[in-house]
Amino acid sequence: MTAPDQRLSIGTGRLHLYAPHLLRWLGARFLHTVRGAGRMGVFLARTLALTFLPPYRWRRVLERIQFLGVRTLFVILLTGAFSGMVLGLQIFYVLRKFGAESLLGPAVALSLVRELGPVLSALMITGRAGSALTAELGVMRISEQIDALDMMAIHPIHYLVVPNLLAGLVIFPVLSWFFDVVGIFGGYLVGVKLLGLAKGTYFGEIHTFLYLEDILDGFYKSLCFGGIVVWICTYKGFYAGYGAEGVSRATTEAVVLSSVAILLWDYLLGSFLF
Repeated sequence: MTAPDQRLSIGTGRLHLYAPHLLRWLGARFLHTVRGAGRMGVFLARTLALTFLPPYRWRRVLERIQFLGVRTLFVILLTGAFSGMVLGLQIFYVLRKFGAESLLGPAVALSLVRELGPVLSALMITGRAGSALTAELGVMRISEQIDALDMMAIHPIHYLVVPNLLAGLVIFPVLSWFFDVVGIFGGYLVGVKLLGLAKGTYFGEIHTFLYLEDILDGFYKSLCFGGIVVWICTYKGFYAGYGAEGVSRATTEAVVLSSVAILLWDYLLGSFLF
C-alpha cells in the first residue's frame, strides 16, 4: 500500500472511531434540550394554574411592579427619545428623495407603535429588570430561601413567580406606551425643530394614518413579551445552579434566551396574526 493510501486508510479509520462518539454527543444534547423544554412547559403550566388560586398577594404584585417597571422607566424614556430621533432623521432623508416629507410623522409613529416600541422596550426591560429578577431568584435558590418557603408551607411558585408574572403583564405594555410617546416626540424634535417640517403636518398626518388596530397590535406584542420574559427569567433563576457561577450562568442564559424569544415571537406575530 502506498503512502497516500495509508493516510487515507488511517483517516477513514479515525472517522469510524469518532462517529459513534459524535452521534452520542448529539443525541445527549438533543435529549437535554427536549428535557429542558419540557421542564419549562411544566413550570409555566404550574404558574398559570396557581395564578387563579388564593391567596391573592396584591401587595407583592405592586412591589414587583415597582421592581420591574419603575426602576426601568428612566432607561425606557432615554432609549425611546433617542430611538425616535434617529428614526426621524433617517426616515426624513429617505422620504425627501420621493418628495414625501409630510409623511414623516406617520412613518415614525407606525414604526414605533407597531414594531420598535414593543421590541426595544422589551429588550431594555430584559437587560435591566429581567437579569436582576433571575439573579434575585438564583441567590434565593443557592441560599436555600426557596427551600425555607417550602418548609413554611408556602408554595414558592405562588409566592415568588406569580406576582412577577402579573407585574410583567402590566409593566411591559405600559413601558412600551411610554417608549412610543417619547419616541414620537423625539421624531418631532428632529423633524420639526431641526429639519424644518411644519408642526401641524407632523401631528396631523399621524392622526390621519395611525389607527386603533395599530395601537392594539403593539399592545398584544408587549403583553406576549411580558409573559415570555418573566417566564424565562423566573425559570432560570428558580432552577439556578449552586454557587456564584451557577447564578451568573443562569442570568446570562435568561437574558440571551429572552432576547432571542422576543425577536422570534415578534416575527411569528407579524407573519401570522397581523
